[in-house]
Amino acid sequence: MAASPRTGAGLVCTGLTKQYGGVTVVNDIDIALVPGRVVGLVGENGAGKSTTSGMIAGLVQPDRGSMTIDGDPYEPRSPGDALKAGVVLIHQEIRMVRELTVAENIFIGRLPMRGGRVDRARMNEEAADVLARLGSRVDPRQRIDELSIAAQQEIEIARALSRKPRFVIFDEPSASLGKSETARVFDQIEALKAGGAGIVYISHRIEEITRLSDAIVCLRDGHLAARWDTGDVSREAIVRAMVGRDFTYGHGTPPEAGNRTVIEVSGLGRTGAFEGIDFAVRAGEILGVAGLVGAGRTEVVRTLAGADRATEGRIVVDGEDTVIRSPQDAIRAGIAMVPEDRKSQGLLLARDSMDNMTLPWQRHLSRRGIVTRSALTATYRRFREELDIRGQADVAVAHLSGGNQQKVLLAKWLVHQPKVLILDEPTRGVDVGAKMTIYAAIRRLAEDGVAVIVVSSELEEVLGLSHRVLVMAEGRPQGILDRADATPEAVMRLALPQHADATHI
Repeated sequence: MAASPRTGAGLVCTGLTKQYGGVTVVNDIDIALVPGRVVGLVGENGAGKSTTSGMIAGLVQPDRGSMTIDGDPYEPRSPGDALKAGVVLIHQEIRMVRELTVAENIFIGRLPMRGGRVDRARMNEEAADVLARLGSRVDPRQRIDELSIAAQQEIEIARALSRKPRFVIFDEPSASLGKSETARVFDQIEALKAGGAGIVYISHRIEEITRLSDAIVCLRDGHLAARWDTGDVSREAIVRAMVGRDFTYGHGTPPEAGNRTVIEVSGLGRTGAFEGIDFAVRAGEILGVAGLVGAGRTEVVRTLAGADRATEGRIVVDGEDTVIRSPQDAIRAGIAMVPEDRKSQGLLLARDSMDNMTLPWQRHLSRRGIVTRSALTATYRRFREELDIRGQADVAVAHLSGGNQQKVLLAKWLVHQPKVLILDEPTRGVDVGAKMTIYAAIRRLAEDGVAVIVVSSELEEVLGLSHRVLVMAEGRPQGILDRADATPEAVMRLALPQHADATHI
């Protein structure tokens, strides 16, 4: 393990400590952003990564400890102070003005002016240059609310890089990106590193950490759990430091599926999004859906959940033709969906965990039309225990870690007891401990006879959970692979866009 960071060149943090309400969330953390080097920062959700990065970026004020840049005191009181010092934090959560254009968001607060007016031609040109460096094809004149989450994340990164920072903190930048977009981000990190920038890279994807990092720092429960002065560290060693136990995707055989078909989809399509979707899912079966970004996976499951309307095709649930024009139609048919973006699409951030789990279903939880506090509390306690949801019961879910937010969202739909459960990126931005809990819950649902559909950008996740895998490319199905045939190579052969004319199998 490496020695503690030394005072000198770069941004050096010594003894950073932060408390909330008498609870210490970060305790005596040392970390250094050294010019031309990448530090990987790992730890479960709630380990203190976000608080640590927030202190470096001026979002959070430390209660103890100090920071220096090139030996001089660095005491940011706001993100603006950090930006002036050349320190940029690229957030995992999208933080842009959705009604403004891409270019306006990139240069917000520093719009180029000419003759007292915004120089839009120059702004769009400079935005296009930044996007081109990222390999992005997004039109800088497009509004943010017209873009996919993956494209919005690219804009978030472009905005930070346009400032030509000295120090950059990447907080889960690849969580919503596909393989090609992630590769472009890696290229930018290498370019920043070659240009002398000091970088912190936060990710739950350990293979990314070991690939990019020159040193790795692991936090657990707000304390320094381990520090390595090399990126050449085994996955097992990192996981043990993070959670104190080994992690697997659960490549054991999934629970045996039944013979009863719960949902069958034939010729499903939505103009301009996808077409020709055919599959069936049996009781107790887990169907994985794989494909690159833009393949149409999310569009298909949003249609099944009633968020978008199909323009062609047939949906049969439990042997009955089902017309789904709204989420209410889907819920009545027994179809529930845990969406990709938990904060904007799934949770009431200002309400607590119990409200989020039970508010939609209070009529079903009532006795003789009366909703009792004891019934709601019993439901909350059951799923809190089953899913190991941490945090105080009366705390707004906005203040929970990403992993606990995701478990609350999953619990919300488990209360409903659906026939079909769709999970879109179920472990996006979730630590390895929470992943194992979510995987176990998915398997229990299958054992109980629920038909499960899992969409994930993590191929290992899809392969580890599923009985069969539907592969999509450019809005069309490319094949359904049985578990024995669903190797990473077989999936990627079908998922690559040049196979978009392949015959469905």
